[in-house]
Amino acid sequence: METKSYQPTDAELEILQIIWELEPVGVRDVFERICVNKDVGYTTVLKQIQRLTEKGVLSRTDAAGTHLYVSKLKEQEVKTDLLDKMTQTAFGGSALKMMMHALGAESTPEEELLALKTWLDQQTPKP
Repeated sequence: METKSYQPTDAELEILQIIWELEPVGVRDVFERICVNKDVGYTTVLKQIQRLTEKGVLSRTDAAGTHLYVSKLKEQEVKTDLLDKMTQTAFGGSALKMMMHALGAESTPEEELLALKTWLDQQTPKP
């Protein structure tokens, strides 16, 4: 499946982030991670994972009587596509406007600003 043709919903993205971190992973582990911050039922998470599998986003294997899931999509590609879409639609294609908005929206911790500065310094061509 190409990520360009697939835009995950917020709920799907939440599940995908857990799967990317833990894969291969069972439904119970995904559910336990989600229900820490959200009141959601096991069957709701199960149904979402089944739908993602039907869409071709996840693949399922069986191990010791447990269904384990892995993503067919690469995390970086999905995140890049989502970021590109947001940059185009919300910021007129300007990555600078998006970054300035993100950094100005809240108090950005100093260590994050220093990490950003280091990254920017590495991107700048040396004369």
